Formats: sequence, structure tokens, C-alpha cells
Amino acid sequence: MTAQVPRGLAGVVVTETTLGDVRGREGFYHYREYSAVELAATRSFEDVWHLMIEGRLPTSTESAEFARRVAELRTLPDEVRAALPAIARASASAGPDAGPMAGLRSALSLTGAAAGFRPLYDLTADERRDDALLISAVVPTLLAALYRLGQGLEPVPPRADLGHAAHYLYLLTGEEPAPEYARAVERYLVSTIDHGFNASTFTARVIASTGADLAACLVGGIAALSGPLHGGAPSRALDTLDEIGTPDRIQSWVRERVLAGDRIMGFGHPVYRTEDPRSRMLREIATGFGGPLAEFAVEVERQVEAILAELKPGRELHTNVEFYAGVVMEQCGLPRAMFTPTFAVARVVGWAANVLEQAADSKIIRPAARYVGPPPPVPVPAA
Repeated sequence: MTAQVPRGLAGVVVTETTLGDVRGREGFYHYREYSAVELAATRSFEDVWHLMIEGRLPTSTESAEFARRVAELRTLPDEVRAALPAIARASASAGPDAGPMAGLRSALSLTGAAAGFRPLYDLTADERRDDALLISAVVPTLLAALYRLGQGLEPVPPRADLGHAAHYLYLLTGEEPAPEYARAVERYLVSTIDHGFNASTFTARVIASTGADLAACLVGGIAALSGPLHGGAPSRALDTLDEIGTPDRIQSWVRERVLAGDRIMGFGHPVYRTEDPRSRMLREIATGFGGPLAEFAVEVERQVEAILAELKPGRELHTNVEFYAGVVMEQCGLPRAMFTPTFAVARVVGWAANVLEQAADSKIIRPAARYVGPPPPVPVPAA
């Protein structure tokens, strides 16, 4: 039996979850029972990681123990470390902005194999959880190593004495970041751990429903995230600011794009009909740092919304998470090639939590397609 559904499964409920939800008309989203934005303002990345995997926020003692546990998982298997230079060389042909993400697909798959990951349905719940923590913990190490190798630099060995966000920045530069930059990136990471049944999360859960190993599920999520309509927009939103250049060009540039029906990167969201709460938080961080880039971004946002209100009346279109994410990451010294990979550093935790939830249900996800080709059967012509 089949049922007709909207294209892209828009608005179709396919399962139940305890991990969180996005309420687009309210401009609100949450992880389990807590506001995600409030968690980003008040808790460490490790605390929210614990919340997503263990189902509750940790006590102070549990917080320290969990942070220690995941920090000890940052070191790569020897086989993976030896293969990274070849992976970085091979993925360089994908381009400077795509190389680290292209390499991550191969590197993460190899990591799962080297770590002996087995199919989800052959594991206990504790074994699945161990795999989820390990694979999420090594992603920053892999991404930073691939980036540095692509720049002709040696990877920085991981440490266990820095928080997750600070350690990620350290792996990229070899220097401990300023606390305010580490905290800004940490807040961004917390705010992007999970966000409903987006394309990459759904992809990871579909793969999990087959019983594949945890690394395979996350590789699928990474592949979906690499697309420019999903996770590839932060650097493109910043490219938009570069293309506009100066405040006096905003009006002409935006009007030309809107009248041509072109998309303005960093604006609009398939779920939110109000301001994206992640964008609001990141705007606050960006303006807190100050500087010409933040001021220009705020002015571009103001004028774009005014022009859209004039030319597209009744259509709600605001900045999404990518617009100010690019500004904040630029302010914190992250190279643009690492904007989408930084998104992945956070989202792997959300994918892993979703995979664990999906693994508790043995039902494979197997939708149907409506055939619209020539009426069958047609006789096969002679060769």
C-alpha cells in the first residue's frame, strides 16, 4: 500500500524521537527538553554531548569524567594516521574549499574499519555508545590533519587537556586559542549539534536502519552535509558579503538578485518562518567582537530584509545560521575552507545520537517511489 506525500517529504512525520525538535513558526528548537540556544549560552560542548548520548545533563562530577573520557579518544589509529597524506592528496582535486570534507568521508570510513566497528545490530547498547563516542571524538583530529596536510603542513598531535572547541582550534593552528575565540566557536558548535530531521540526519538514520556500522552511518551524513544546499553555505554567505563589497552597493546588488529570482546565500530556511534563533545568537557574538565585518553584515541584513519586504510582500525571509556563522568563524580566525567542516565537528554528535536511537528500532526504512515512465510491459525488441 502507498500514500501520496509532498515532494521532498516536506512536513511528513516518519518516526518519533526524544532527541529534540524544531518549531519553525515559533523560531525555537531544543535538545531533549532544553532550549538549544540556552544550552549554548550556559553549558560546555561536552555537557551537551553527554545530554544527547546519555539522555540527561551531567552532574559536575560526571561532566569532568565525560570530558576526560572523550578527550582520550582523540588519537587516531596508526593505520589511519599513515593513510592521511594520501587521502589529503587525493581529495585536493575536489578544490580548496571541498578537500577536507571530501577527505573526511574516506578517513572516517577507514577509522571505523581500523577500530573494528561491527554492524549496529550485532552490538549491545553499551558497545554502540562506545563506537558513537569514539567516532565523534576523532572527527576534529581528522579534519584538522587533512586541512594542514593540504596546506603543506604537518598535522598537530592531539592533546587531552583542552576542551573540545579549544582543542579543535589548536589542532588547526598549533597554538592555543584565545579563550574568547574558543568560547565563541564552542557556542556555535553547541547550537549546531542537532536540528530536526534535516537531510543529513535523515540519511544517517536510513543507513542505521539497515544495521550498518556506526562509521558508515556518519559517512552518509557527511556526504549529505557536503552539499551546498545543506552544510556548504557559511563560506558562500561570506562570499556574498565580499561580492557586495561596500554599503553603497547593497541596494543595487540585492535588488538585481531578487528581481532575477536568484538565491541570496545566508537568507531563508525551509523550516523557520521567523528569525532563526541560531542566527540571533551568532549575531550577538559577532557584534560583541565588533569590527567592520560585523557592522557590514548587520547593515546587509537590515537592507536585504527591507528590500525583500518591498519586493516580496508577505514572504518571511530572514538570515539563517550560515550568515552570521561565517562572520563569527572569520572573526575567530578559522579559514573559510573549514567552515563546513566545523559544522561537521558538531553535527557528528547529533548524527551519532540519532543513529543510537534508530538502532533501537529494527524496522528498516524503505519508502516507495511512484513510477511515471512508459506503461509496462512493452515487448523487448530483438537484438
